[in-house]
Amino acid sequence: MVNHVWGLLAHPHREWRQIRGEHESVSHHYLHHVLLLAAIPVICAVIGTTQVGWQIGGSSMRIETGTAVVLGVVFYILMLAAVYAMGSVIHWLARRYPDRPSHRRCVVFAGYIATPLFLSGLVALYPAPLLWAVVGLVALCYTGYLLQAGIPDFLDIDRREGMVVSGSAFAIGVLVLEALLAAGVLLWGYGIHMF
Repeated sequence: MVNHVWGLLAHPHREWRQIRGEHESVSHHYLHHVLLLAAIPVICAVIGTTQVGWQIGGSSMRIETGTAVVLGVVFYILMLAAVYAMGSVIHWLARRYPDRPSHRRCVVFAGYIATPLFLSGLVALYPAPLLWAVVGLVALCYTGYLLQAGIPDFLDIDRREGMVVSGSAFAIGVLVLEALLAAGVLLWGYGIHMF
């Protein structure tokens, strides 16, 4: 299951070496890690937006449960696709290295580096934009650290060269995250105004 979550948070270098030795398939990784963790922000957002409501300007705006579930499913699918896309980006960025990791390993790696972002979705239980921004920034910083720490250990790339790959992957990842967040805001905003 999600047995690497604590290790990635507490001792990432050691955990990357352990993950690297497992040779996990993409389907196994999605079934036992990504699908479960990506559900956290979706379930929390559905609960938060239907029970508490968006806290905007001192007022609370709720979404109907059916609408929130549909929007949550769409956002869930987008998150799963984003993990796969980031794995493809990392694979592409590593193309000039002689020991280029397989596409499978890069997708698994992307799923693990997204762990802090998935866990930060717990704050969606109380949908307040400022709270989300603060917690999201902390999660993004730790995700960047996991990426920087994991590139050399997990993907078997030299540390100096790993900085180039991790910096590029982080920049592209931030763009993917921004697109994902924009889609999420549009979807949830659509749920508030249209239903």
